[in-house]
Amino acid sequence: MNAKILIVDDDADIVMMLEDRLQAAGYQTIVATEGQQALEHIVHESPHLVLLDLTLPKLSGLDVLKRLAQLKPSESPPVIVMTAHASIEAAVEAMKEGAYDFLTKPLDKDHLLIVIRKALERDTLRRQVAYLRSEVDGRYANIVGNSPSVRSVVEAAQRAAKSDAGVLLLGESGTGKELFARSIHQWSPRCAMPLVVINCVALTETLLENELFGHERGAFTGADRQQKGKLEMADGGTVFLDEIGDMSLTLQAKLLRVLQDREFQRVGGTKTVSVNIRIIAATNKDLRQAVKAGQFREDLYFRLNVVTLTLPPLRERREDIAALAQFFLDRHTRDAKRPGMMLSQAALDALTRYPWPGNIRELDNVLARAVVLSPKDTIEPDMLALLADDASLRLKDDSGLPYLDLPYHESMEQHSRYIIERAMERADGNQTKAADSLKLQRTYLARLLKHQKV
Repeated sequence: MNAKILIVDDDADIVMMLEDRLQAAGYQTIVATEGQQALEHIVHESPHLVLLDLTLPKLSGLDVLKRLAQLKPSESPPVIVMTAHASIEAAVEAMKEGAYDFLTKPLDKDHLLIVIRKALERDTLRRQVAYLRSEVDGRYANIVGNSPSVRSVVEAAQRAAKSDAGVLLLGESGTGKELFARSIHQWSPRCAMPLVVINCVALTETLLENELFGHERGAFTGADRQQKGKLEMADGGTVFLDEIGDMSLTLQAKLLRVLQDREFQRVGGTKTVSVNIRIIAATNKDLRQAVKAGQFREDLYFRLNVVTLTLPPLRERREDIAALAQFFLDRHTRDAKRPGMMLSQAALDALTRYPWPGNIRELDNVLARAVVLSPKDTIEPDMLALLADDASLRLKDDSGLPYLDLPYHESMEQHSRYIIERAMERADGNQTKAADSLKLQRTYLARLLKHQKV
């Protein structure tokens, strides 16, 4: 690794020796002979690691460490402290101020290089983790939209995030419940700790129990070692239980104990494991109805239902569709390395009119597909490949509401009217041609036209 190492020492002989050894090992070196100069080099030269003598003129090594603690983690390199005055007190003080390791003079060449290599490897890993975390956070941190229904939910979520109160997220599939869960975690005091996501419907009861609580060695065939569950891994952080309405009653009882006592036992174990976690749950089911039907525990429902946030479906926030579409378009064009793609006005109009039965998730998929398949940089309506013509899933009046939400007979009447209208349009108003295309007798079509006043 061709890393840059800052040597901070006022002893010219030691500096020369370190430069020779480090350059022979393939490292670049820069030198500072006092503390203030070292701080300037750190800011302007961005070294990968600092070898810092504790006994410096003017600004001591400990003072330099204290100043470095005020920098952002991304701007502060790992520091290995050097001193000729070996003492436990100096070592402890230096480590408290953030030093990675402590070496005494005279320095052993092999030991020095080993410590430097390990410090650089750990710092590289730290930066990679920070980068990946920022990528994940960036992917999920955007709650796009300024419609009143969304803003009210966001404001409530931000208020709820400041506490440890349980949050229950309700809404149709694809409305962004996981995004809100991640945002609540990021807004909370627990943001530096893990957020663990568990899908309660993706696993069988046995596998989900093992996923939640872990198991002891020998708990079942093949359990050759102890395994921690995700609840334990999330200690200090947040657990997001997605689709909790599909959790079995047996596991509901065990989860209730976790919420009440903050403790549980691993599968096959007798030792009690204590955890400090915040629970965020989500479902697209009516839990109150599930409680009445005996499918969900009432006591667990009340434990989860401290703060309830209902996410609006996309059809009820149409003013956000343009912004959401642009957000997904930017993401997918970046991933597909197709910069400059855009939606035509006709395509944007089609997206706005479409009722989005799959909500935001469907919009995301539609834009991803269009970016991949569109032969041109401008996406037209035909490249959106919507499930059906936008008019086929909405009322023909000015309400814009999906007729699928209407009672059965009224919904069927609306769909029948749409099919007949389309057939008449294709036949240029000729009832005989329209009847032929629909495989109906002309007289029956005429009665339908009269009855439905098409």
